[in-house]
Amino acid sequence: VEARRAAGAALADHLRDHLAARFGSLRGRVFSAYWPITGEPDLRPLMPEMDVAGVRVALPVVEVRHAPLSFRRWTPETRLVRGDWDIPVPPPEAEFMIPDVALAPLVGWDRRGYRLGYGGGYFDCTLAGLTTRPYMIGVGLLATEVATICPQRHDVRLDAIVTEEGVQVTNLPGHAGETLQKPGPP
Repeated sequence: VEARRAAGAALADHLRDHLAARFGSLRGRVFSAYWPITGEPDLRPLMPEMDVAGVRVALPVVEVRHAPLSFRRWTPETRLVRGDWDIPVPPPEAEFMIPDVALAPLVGWDRRGYRLGYGGGYFDCTLAGLTTRPYMIGVGLLATEVATICPQRHDVRLDAIVTEEGVQVTNLPGHAGETLQKPGPP
């Protein structure tokens, strides 16, 4: 437990540094965090910190299974409800948002910027449906790196991958504000 807590704190520090270097300030922008499950790094302490800094925080919500995610506004006062897989999410009346920056937890990742999630394809499906994609940052542990995830045509590269050891991958195709292009074969 302590090792996971320390890894989460180190990852949060590297993420703050990466965001500052990439954007300067996120004030007024939409930042999508996530609620950790099954041992994912716990970056929830960033959420109120971002809110205080004038960043609009959102959480991904599975509104319909096997469909794109929605992003709903979160504030420290938001009363979360149980969503799919019992993950706490903002309620349906919370404001719908489109993130400028979004975190994607990693089960595995490779140096080409591809990620493994839990197999639902929600992030890839969501990105494919947006005309302007957010700057996507994969967050996970260094130990989950693999040689390749053998990406499929529907897999979308991340813009950066950050672990407890720092930024591992960055400057990949696709950045916030660009029109999303359907990825070609790896």
